[in-house]
Amino acid sequence: MANKATSNYRIIVLISGNGTNLQALINDAPKSGFTIDLVISNKADAYGLKRAKKHQIPCKILESQLFNSQEDFDHALTVILDEKNPQLIVLAGFMRILGKKFVRHFHGRIVNIHPSLLPKYPGINTYQRALDAEDRTHGATVHFVTEELDGGPIIAQQSVEISPYETTETLAEKTLKIEHALYPEVVNLFASGRLKMTDGKVMLDKEIVSPKKGRFD
Repeated sequence: MANKATSNYRIIVLISGNGTNLQALINDAPKSGFTIDLVISNKADAYGLKRAKKHQIPCKILESQLFNSQEDFDHALTVILDEKNPQLIVLAGFMRILGKKFVRHFHGRIVNIHPSLLPKYPGINTYQRALDAEDRTHGATVHFVTEELDGGPIIAQQSVEISPYETTETLAEKTLKIEHALYPEVVNLFASGRLKMTDGKVMLDKEIVSPKKGRFD
């Protein structure tokens, strides 16, 4: 389990939609020692912005369609992030691929949560793909963001069982439930100074993480 951070650890959260993982982070922050400095959305109507504003967290909107290119969007986002200089950038349902230059600029400081047991099912429609394959388990993965889509070093995973009568809706509900517990725990490990990436490997308490064991067993 993660220890409470000994100092104030600053994160910025990027969202595109409902923001339930953002809400989980908001709920956990007071007892975990990290602070959400800013929430950035690439969609003006993202409900997660309302969640942030309810808790007096500053927000910025960078609407994707207002930029002529991926490079222009990434540059604008980089300027904001460099000015705030967060210790960690947390993607929480951020439905936009970030360019290679951007990812390299913030190497080791971007994490994402993905609704599958990576390397299975990178990309979208993970619930339906798991059901179509008649998988017995599904789950969520927290990983570092690298230039490969959903391919960065895995920090932690947790699984859920798929019942014989599962639907995409019920599987999504199960998966979100574990995401809401797993993501704050991972962020708190960063905040307590126990977790980092070194030479492409995830290190927890100076030992290589083995996500196959579960969360942090």
